[in-house]
Amino acid sequence: MSTTTLATTVLGSSRLLESGRLRGKRVGIVANPASIDQQFVHVVDRLVRADGVTLGAIFGPQHGFDADLQENMIETPHAESRAHRVKVYSLYSETREPTPAMLDGLDVLVVDLQDVGTRIYTFIYTMAYCLTGAAKAGIPVIVCDRPNPIGGVAVEGPMLERGFESFVGLYPIPMRHGLTIGELARLFNDTFGLGADLTVEPMNGWSRQMFWDDTDVPWVLPSPNMPTLETAVVYPGQVLFEGTMLSEARGTTRPFELCGAPWLDATALAQRLNAYRLPGVAFRPVTFEPTFHKHAKTPCHGVQLHVTDRRTFESVLATTAVLHEMRQMDPAQFAWRPPPYEYEHKLLPIDILAGNATYREDIERGTDPRRMAESWKPAVAEFERLRQQFRLY
Repeated sequence: MSTTTLATTVLGSSRLLESGRLRGKRVGIVANPASIDQQFVHVVDRLVRADGVTLGAIFGPQHGFDADLQENMIETPHAESRAHRVKVYSLYSETREPTPAMLDGLDVLVVDLQDVGTRIYTFIYTMAYCLTGAAKAGIPVIVCDRPNPIGGVAVEGPMLERGFESFVGLYPIPMRHGLTIGELARLFNDTFGLGADLTVEPMNGWSRQMFWDDTDVPWVLPSPNMPTLETAVVYPGQVLFEGTMLSEARGTTRPFELCGAPWLDATALAQRLNAYRLPGVAFRPVTFEPTFHKHAKTPCHGVQLHVTDRRTFESVLATTAVLHEMRQMDPAQFAWRPPPYEYEHKLLPIDILAGNATYREDIERGTDPRRMAESWKPAVAEFERLRQQFRLY
C-alpha cells in the first residue's frame, strides 16, 4: 500500500456524466464490473440515473459484462439485462467488433474499461474494435480514461512485429506500454487509421508516476485472474507463462505471482534466480496446487515473485530469467503450449504473446536474459518517441 496521501482522481466517466453532454442521447456502454467510481457506483447505474440519457445497449469484453467466466477462450453469450431491459452484447463471441445491428439506434458509444498496462490484455483491443465498428456505422465514440494501474512511466519488453497480430496484440507496441486506455485509443485511432470520431474524456488528478494505490479509486478486479494490484505489477512478464506448459498459477489465489511445474526443484530454481540480483524482486521457493487449468490438482514446484521495489522492477526481464532457468534445469520437460490460443490456430501461443518468434528462439538457444532485454531497447526507444504525441498527462 502506498505511504503517500492518496490523490483525488476524477475518472473520465465522472467528468463525462457531470458535463451533461450525454443529455438527449441514446447511449451504448462498453463496461464490466470494474467500471465503477469512487463510491462503488457502476457506470451503467449512473447512466440510467442521468437526466435525459437513454441507455440503449450494453457491451461486454472478454469474460463477460459480469466477468463471471473464469477461463480464457470461453466465449460469452449475448443476453439481456433484466434490471435495465436492454440487450447485453458480448464482444467476445462470434464477433469481437460491434456489428451494425448492435449499434443500430445509438447516438454515441461510450467505452469505460479498466486496462492493466500490458499489451496482451484484450480489453484494449475490444476498445479498438469498437472504434473500427463505430467508424463504419458513423457513430461517435467516447473513451472514458482510467488510471494505468502500474503507472505511465516505465515501458518495457519486446515489440510486436508484423505477422504476429492477434487478439492479444493487434498493433506494434511493447509488452509494457506505459499508457492509459484513453491514450491508447488516441494512438490506435490516429497511427493505425481506425477512422473513428473519437473523443477521450481525460481524468483529473492522475499523473504518470502514480501506481493504482496512489489514487483514491477502489480496486475491483477487472478480470477473474487479475485479483490485485500485485498481480498487475508482475503481469507484463508473467503472462508469457500462458504460452508454456508451465503453470502461471491460474486456479490459485496468487495467479501470475506464482509459477512452476510438477517436475521443477523449487529451491534450486529460487537460488539460480536470486543469483541474478535483478532490480526490485526476490524469488521465494514455493509449492502450490492449482484447482483448475494447467496441472490441476497436481502439486507444482516453482517460485513466487516478491516485488520489493515497483519502480525499478522489470517484469519482462524477471520472467525471461525465470523461463530461461526453468528450461536450463530440464530442457526435455520444458514445453511450449501448442495452438490454438485466442483465435489463432497456427502460430505458437508464445510467439503471439511475445509478439515475435525471436523471443522463443532466444530462450531455446539459451541466450542470457539480460542480453535479450538489451535487444528490446532500440524498438522501445522508438515507441517512446511515438507515445509522446498521444500522452494526456
